[in-house]
Amino acid sequence: MNNKPNKTQKNPWKCGKCGGELTLGMIRASYLGNEFEVEELKCLKCGFVLITEDLALGKMFEVEQSLENK
Repeated sequence: MNNKPNKTQKNPWKCGKCGGELTLGMIRASYLGNEFEVEELKCLKCGFVLITEDLALGKMFEVEQSLENK
């Protein structure tokens, strides 16, 4: 399931914290002590980041699996 809008599509998401507009941008994420950069939706007002299902079940899951295998 891919809920992330593409760059030409109108963004239907609003920030759950302040109600501001979300826009795609590069963010630095940290998960289980590992950092990586990923393009995600971020609030223009407060900086709150929407972690999509794709990120949670994709990149974050990969990091978790690699740490468990050590």
